[in-house]
Amino acid sequence: MALKVKAVERLLKFDKEKEGKYRYVLSPDLYSSLDQDKVIKEAASRSGVMEGVMQACWNAAGEVIKAWATEGHSVAIPGLGTMRFGLRGKAVENVNEVKAGLITTRRIIFTPTVKLKDELANTAIQITCIDRNGKEVKRVTSSDSGDVEDNENGGGNQPSNGGNGGNTGGNQGGNTGGGGDEDESYGD
Repeated sequence: MALKVKAVERLLKFDKEKEGKYRYVLSPDLYSSLDQDKVIKEAASRSGVMEGVMQACWNAAGEVIKAWATEGHSVAIPGLGTMRFGLRGKAVENVNEVKAGLITTRRIIFTPTVKLKDELANTAIQITCIDRNGKEVKRVTSSDSGDVEDNENGGGNQPSNGGNGGNTGGNQGGNTGGGGDEDESYGD
């Protein structure tokens, strides 16, 4: 299995320059959204369960995940990881300043299992390079370290193994530029 990516040469302008510079820009090549019916049909086929039963289970699981997540639970998604709701908001010094207006963003947080992160880390990446005229000029297969970004641990590239699976608390953002208020993540 390999992820397919294309690097297309495009004219980009930096720092208000008039002419711009050509750069190869990476983008997914074969990514598409799979229809729910196709996923259910495949899951039914792999499990030996009738499609109608699989559909009922799929719907019930979705309703349970939604209900429990809205109650503040981190809910396991079998074989993939956990999902929970969270918030980003500004921090204030005085309790009298606490109000709903401090919330800047509502979030859906997915924390993948180590096994899923390892699967991604071990997946080859094939890059097809296309010049500005639409001609294929090169093909590359990844030889990178396979690091998987861990958004829960500061957003940088973190090795896929080790750590705590991305369950951290505390500051997730940084200074928002407003009088020392910080962007905090809640719902951990």
